[in-house]
Amino acid sequence: MTADIIPIELGLTRGNGLTLWAPRWYEDGEEWEAFLGHEEDLYLFPAAAELAAFIRTSTEHDLLDHPEWATAARLLVDELNPDDDHRFDIVGVPDLVAEVPDVWTLATLTDTVAILRSLAEVCDLEAIDNVLDAAPGFSVLSAGEQAFTGRAGERLWNELGAVVVDRWDEVVDALDGIITTPEVDTDALVTAQAEAAAIAVAEKVVEGSGVSEGTTLSNEDEDEDDRDEDLEFWDETGVDCLEITVGERTGWTLRCYLGEDPVFLSVADRIQIFSSPEALENYLIETDPQHSLASLAVWPDIRSAVVEGEAAVMAGPENTYSLDGLAKDLLAGPEDVDRDQLTLGVELLVDAATARDDQEAVEALGSSTPLGNLVSIIIKPDPARMTPSPPFDDEAAAWSILVDRFVATLEWDGEGR
Repeated sequence: MTADIIPIELGLTRGNGLTLWAPRWYEDGEEWEAFLGHEEDLYLFPAAAELAAFIRTSTEHDLLDHPEWATAARLLVDELNPDDDHRFDIVGVPDLVAEVPDVWTLATLTDTVAILRSLAEVCDLEAIDNVLDAAPGFSVLSAGEQAFTGRAGERLWNELGAVVVDRWDEVVDALDGIITTPEVDTDALVTAQAEAAAIAVAEKVVEGSGVSEGTTLSNEDEDEDDRDEDLEFWDETGVDCLEITVGERTGWTLRCYLGEDPVFLSVADRIQIFSSPEALENYLIETDPQHSLASLAVWPDIRSAVVEGEAAVMAGPENTYSLDGLAKDLLAGPEDVDRDQLTLGVELLVDAATARDDQEAVEALGSSTPLGNLVSIIIKPDPARMTPSPPFDDEAAAWSILVDRFVATLEWDGEGR
């Protein structure tokens, strides 16, 4: 497993502070996880300059033996500002659970609980685990909205909220009790603050020029191609035609969203995929459909349009997925990965996993896993984030497993009928 050190922000009683987190890694056959601190103390700094000054000069803390410490200690000040996925508002959790448990609320709470579990384990904070174990809702957050729908789901959410209202001070107090801001070398701090100021000026110059970094200006805008009539038809129905290439085989299927929930053209949780658009069209015009989309109000219109030749199966670029080669590219490293292809691949795997209620697969792409962290860095590049270091064998292997799980759900050309 790749060893990384990630800047994170914790929102606590004293305000927001920065520290470093080393997610789980293996060394000499043992599993490790650590935060920047020493003995009983967790170090938290008010700004990136203070954090930079400390890590460049300190010779006594718990991350010195980490395999990537030499790299982390050389990070620039702006690289020590956490990205949005690694900002955890601990004191804000009571406000969060007062919201409706939608996809955004649950995603934020899931990540916050995950980092709290890590802090509890690494820093031996039994009080945090006691609170998080007091309501079953905390353990099913990663299941998403479906875990909190209906009467049972509403009860789970209310029980979780009640625990937060009654006992969240225990979590905050446990963390406040170990937080320390150590002294930093004065000269190193002056250097880091000057560095931060220079970076801020450079960013303002770029912003004021009206040109984003990495943007190439063109004398004239490219003309957008007109949307194909068949694609417009599918746009109007709310059902997507998908073209998927996986295992050196290309197939076509359908998907729609009911609210936030993806629904694929499937029978008994097996996605029906066809080796040609024509083969899928023949399946769509069956008079007694038994698949998952047959109950859609728009389905008779889709069938009629295909029967009468007014619509054909066609996938737009936004729904054309190619999973082949991504594992090999991930193994080579971020620079070798096609960002657009990976973004689409993640969308497909997460949608399919969500549709079949495979929460393990969904969690495997979460920001708290090495694969999820690598994917996030590729899809949402940010100079403030530290790029993971090779090798990427574990991440590539984890991706391959997710693809294999997806492939196992495909039923080609109605072979099971």
